[in-house]
Amino acid sequence: MNEAGHIESKVNWRIRGRRSSDGPAGFFGSRTVTLVVAIFVCFVGFATVGRAQDDVIRVETELAAFEVSVSDSKGNPVRNLNASDFRLFEDGAERPIEFFQPIKKQDKGRPLSIVFALDVSGSMTAAEIERLRAAMQDFIDRLGDYNSYFAVLSFAMNVQTLQSFTNRPERLERSFEKLASEQEGLSTHAYDAVDDAIRLIEKRSPKLARDRVPKRAVIVITDGFPVGDTVRPDTVIERANTAQTTVYSVILPSFSRLQRNGDPLLTPFEASGLMEKTGGKSFYAGRKNFDPLFEALAEEVTSTYAVAYYPTENRARARRDVRIEPKRSGLIVRQNRTTLELK
Repeated sequence: MNEAGHIESKVNWRIRGRRSSDGPAGFFGSRTVTLVVAIFVCFVGFATVGRAQDDVIRVETELAAFEVSVSDSKGNPVRNLNASDFRLFEDGAERPIEFFQPIKKQDKGRPLSIVFALDVSGSMTAAEIERLRAAMQDFIDRLGDYNSYFAVLSFAMNVQTLQSFTNRPERLERSFEKLASEQEGLSTHAYDAVDDAIRLIEKRSPKLARDRVPKRAVIVITDGFPVGDTVRPDTVIERANTAQTTVYSVILPSFSRLQRNGDPLLTPFEASGLMEKTGGKSFYAGRKNFDPLFEALAEEVTSTYAVAYYPTENRARARRDVRIEPKRSGLIVRQNRTTLELK
């Protein structure tokens, strides 16, 4: 083997090594690697005489990542699954799963980047705000064994950042103390708040934490009746999926309405598909106690998985339908998106 071929084989080995399910490298830097390798190949090509055509380095396409949650027939989150428990299909054809990472306690799994977006448009009483503070603090405590970062927004007519990303409990506690209902507010910009939360995640949350890709989520606490937004729901859904961010909603008891069978009526916020189309879920707050809700929410957020694969190299088809299924019967999979757009 000549010198150029020897270097090429080493570079190819390192690129293939990025496909390991043991780390997050496949999520970021693929284009950078392509550029660096291209420059490197040009240098070697000029420096080496008689290079063959088939010595050209070929870098595979970027990983396509999906956020996946799994529940049993009763709706309970399912933990401790592995990549071998799933099958992934692109346009009906099965593809290998190249990257898989769960959320686990301590340093063993993915960290969390979570934004609370709190509706203070007047729908909450002072007593509810106080109960909500305590429940959110308990939620944060439950996630204390994970490598977690939190931010806090409030919204009514305007969206305000009360606390950017931090893992210091005392800062979060001070931000909760700033919560106050805006009784004179004439609008509730819930979609604008989610949009701002996603932008905050993209700009301020850690891209990597201890060599792991964070689980990104927005938790919206609202009455479910947005008014006066400047951003359309479909735009927010697209932006959330591009940023790999799942949206969850907590519907406040003051405005919850029940059907004859006792189930809550669908609010306009839920009807937009924002939670469903980003892999999230809606929760309904009890009138006297928020604790069970936030306990269930913590279970839901921490039992998700990052699943990724390499799309087929057919640039004529920019749009792919991707479906992730469980191998075990009786399990239900939710994924943050079902369509992949290749650029």
